[in-house]
Amino acid sequence: MSLALAGVVPPLYERNQEATIYIGNLDQKVTDDIVWELFIQCGPVVNVHIPKDKISGEHQGYGFVEFKSEEDADYAIKIMHMIKLYGKPIKVNKASQDKRTQEVGANLFIGNLDTEIDEKTLYETFSAFGHILSTKIMRNPETGVSKGYGFVSYDNFESSDGALTAMNGQFLGTKIIRVEYAFKKDAKGERHGSQAERLLAANRPLAQKALLGFVGYMPTELRIPLPPPPSIQIQPLQEGYKPFPQQLPVPPPPPPGMPK
Repeated sequence: MSLALAGVVPPLYERNQEATIYIGNLDQKVTDDIVWELFIQCGPVVNVHIPKDKISGEHQGYGFVEFKSEEDADYAIKIMHMIKLYGKPIKVNKASQDKRTQEVGANLFIGNLDTEIDEKTLYETFSAFGHILSTKIMRNPETGVSKGYGFVSYDNFESSDGALTAMNGQFLGTKIIRVEYAFKKDAKGERHGSQAERLLAANRPLAQKALLGFVGYMPTELRIPLPPPPSIQIQPLQEGYKPFPQQLPVPPPPPPGMPK
């Protein structure tokens, strides 16, 4: 049994954050044991931790799963993201990711959705255009039935622009969907995708780009030029020099009395 299931949760600094995944949108019926049994299919699990309210004992709809290896964690994200658990699609991503550092405003509104389209289908369809931070379908809170629209958020505008161009006016399921940039929550009538947002996204700090996985990225102005190769001076060969093996040693003279 894991330490987490035994009630002992290792401190955060002792966990392998790169091998730990975040799971969200959990139904209240989901327990640590259920998460353990579900994710052990992806690889050896070290710990499962679902934070719970100290008074009510109910969890807060999210948790963490630590695997033995980063490869197993990556595999779990690919396989388990947006699968339904007790009727709710769960969100699975790296625990080390911070969505706030990745959010750039590349958020699309997807309208006129077929009610049979779920979050997993939406994710699989739009992930062809780039890395998706989140997908959400608005539903009736009482019945759980789709309201016919949702949202897709990317980590860059190149992906969202490509998705908008390719998918707007296309069939998804039985309906022709409408794709456009979503309205901002904090600004009435203003949509995402403005030039200001694009400029901010293009000039994000280097540290944030590193978190997004831009391994090896380095702005031109921060690159350190390599020193020029050292100059090698070749000395002229001495007159009469012959390289080996043409230059043979001279044999010693024969002893006295021996015929030459």
